[in-house]
Amino acid sequence: SFFSVCSDWGIKKGEQYKFNAQSNVVEFLNGSQILLKDLYQYPADPNFDSLGSLEITGAFIDEANQITEKAKNVVNSRIRYNLDKYKLKPKMLMSCNPAKNWVYDYYKQWRDNVLPTYQKFIQAKLQDNPHISEFYEEQLRKLDPASRERLLHGNWEYDEGKDKLFDYEALMNVFKNTDVKAEGEQYLTCDVALMGSDKMVITRWKGMVVEEIITQDKSSAQNIETLIRSIAEKYGIDRKNIIIDSDGVGQYLSHYMKGVTAFMNNAKALKKENYRNIKTQCYYKLAEQINVGNVWIKSKDIDLRNRIIEELDVVRRKNMDLDGKLSILSKKEIKTMIGRSPDYGDSLMMRMYYLLGRGNRVLAWA
Repeated sequence: SFFSVCSDWGIKKGEQYKFNAQSNVVEFLNGSQILLKDLYQYPADPNFDSLGSLEITGAFIDEANQITEKAKNVVNSRIRYNLDKYKLKPKMLMSCNPAKNWVYDYYKQWRDNVLPTYQKFIQAKLQDNPHISEFYEEQLRKLDPASRERLLHGNWEYDEGKDKLFDYEALMNVFKNTDVKAEGEQYLTCDVALMGSDKMVITRWKGMVVEEIITQDKSSAQNIETLIRSIAEKYGIDRKNIIIDSDGVGQYLSHYMKGVTAFMNNAKALKKENYRNIKTQCYYKLAEQINVGNVWIKSKDIDLRNRIIEELDVVRRKNMDLDGKLSILSKKEIKTMIGRSPDYGDSLMMRMYYLLGRGNRVLAWA
């Protein structure tokens, strides 16, 4: 910790520095300060407005993989204090363990030798620390295989198991696949929810390009119907190209709005293929299309991107050692893993119905 390092270096509290536990500020004799900040993304402050007036000369973020990318970006934008006065360049240092979220991109660019010249990535492993406890390595060796690879060996590909459906790098690239053309028919894929339930997510497609994702936290059946109708009319989307999750309120809407497609998650797989249900079949198809770069999601919203990646990354094959129909983790199991319903993933998944149900084929070019 900071205080143990100060002690090791002979920097004495009360003499060379003082610490205000109420304001979480460390102040040194020369007037320099270290501001200790909580970067958790609280629901009451999703945009980190509390940091808006912050002025700092540099920043260090510990366990960066545990915060959101937006938090990092906001802190980075606050590095401005006395830079011109002392002719300083804004610098940020971050530390983290391997993780499959926004920090992975730094590792990937370093691995592929495409990291920008103004950034540096330093891979450090347990053995590089001469001060580590002799018992710590032994404790790490007792962890489960994925945690052991991540924490002991510093392996960023720690969870690339056979049960993964989506390639992680393909998920990152789904927002960069600008070579995918927005052509062909338009579609609306709707994962709907009533007030107090999960999020309502409506995804608007042109061909295999996601043009827009509309999200609402709370919605009534009437409001959902009005919204779907207005989007369809605005963009000239045929009723036959509107698909609605038929569970709950979606069942009412799909029957009331004549001509739309009702998506029943537990219905039999199409074409007699060996899947537990149509939802599983569509998730396999979505993984196939994303993994070969056939999908482009047009979104610059950092939080939305990270949510989509997280929801699809946790989709796993289930009961792989058993003979029988192919299956994936249930929505309940995924909720337990990520703490919310995979509404964005489900909305994207339903688009695959039109590739399967109408015999359409999207060619994958290597």
